[in-house]
Amino acid sequence: VQLVESGGGVVQAGGSLRLSCAASGSTYDDYTIAWFRQAPGQEREAVSCITRSDGSTYYSDSVKGRGTIFSDNAKTTVYLLMVSLRPEDRAVYSCAAEDHWSACSWAVVAGTRAGMDYWGKGTLVTVSS
Repeated sequence: VQLVESGGGVVQAGGSLRLSCAASGSTYDDYTIAWFRQAPGQEREAVSCITRSDGSTYYSDSVKGRGTIFSDNAKTTVYLLMVSLRPEDRAVYSCAAEDHWSACSWAVVAGTRAGMDYWGKGTLVTVSS
């Protein structure tokens, strides 16, 4: 499975971005995809998660109410829409996947330790004040 993130860039505080995580290279009936971010000098933080089968989602407290995770109709791309961006949202955002169902509650913990099976290279989000 290959994951490719896109959509990062420079945005002013209060603005919005839609990050994309495109998955390819495998056919599978279910998956769990999570977004993580890591700012310089800080530990990896789970941001959001979605499971394909039932659309269950997870949001960290830091983005709850400002982030929306969803997939396209083909369910091969997962998006993270973030609004009301803050300077503290600046980080490299990476998506990670399990090509089978895994609870988001597990994924967001495992992923902070790089415990998920597949990872993208990340996309940088910079928020100017």
